[in-house]
Amino acid sequence: MDDMRNSKKIDYSNSKSDRHAPHSALDNASIISAYRRWAGVYDRVFGGVSGPGRRRAVEAVNALPGKRVLEVGVGTGLALPHYAQNKRITGIDLSPEMLAKARARVAEHGIANVDALLELNAEETGFDSGSFDIAVAMFVASVVPNPHRLISEMRRVVKPGGWLLMVNHFQAEKGARLLAERALAPASRKLGWHPDFAMESILSEEDLRTATRTPIPPFGLFTLVQLPND
Repeated sequence: MDDMRNSKKIDYSNSKSDRHAPHSALDNASIISAYRRWAGVYDRVFGGVSGPGRRRAVEAVNALPGKRVLEVGVGTGLALPHYAQNKRITGIDLSPEMLAKARARVAEHGIANVDALLELNAEETGFDSGSFDIAVAMFVASVVPNPHRLISEMRRVVKPGGWLLMVNHFQAEKGARLLAERALAPASRKLGWHPDFAMESILSEEDLRTATRTPIPPFGLFTLVQLPND
């Protein structure tokens, strides 16, 4: 844990991407409260629409070298049955109710390559630096209170030369969808996620240049981002 205390601190307070920050702030308490409500129905309500994004993200993880995988925001464990057997999965989430569902899924399906499911803050996990080959966050970036801290923590816990992956809904640049996302923004705390979440609010200009971005159906509503940890 010493390397965590000695790691470089990044000040985002004057970031150029502040103007892209969502209009309504989230905090851990509101997130936990929201997902306590969602846990029992999450798979039925969101499982279908999020399925293509999860499958594409897991396919990308399975195709990458390295076996130590951190799934950030593992939720109810919808992705866990689909990882290749040669991948060793550690899943973390802030919601104990969602984790209980994930643990039940592992037991029900006899999933042998899940090493741990832990109740941890994605922005400050406590793992040693370079503990993983890959970190993947599915539908998490628009949930956490401080997206920059999320990406910074993912970078820290992944070894140099490893990979960061995200699949998420990102705010439209124009049109009716953008208007709808802005209209929903004040409900962020009750929803437990940001409808008005811009990609620039988590990725730097350099990240945007080096990342591979793949639109995901339905209608390109979600995007898979693959980023080398150089």
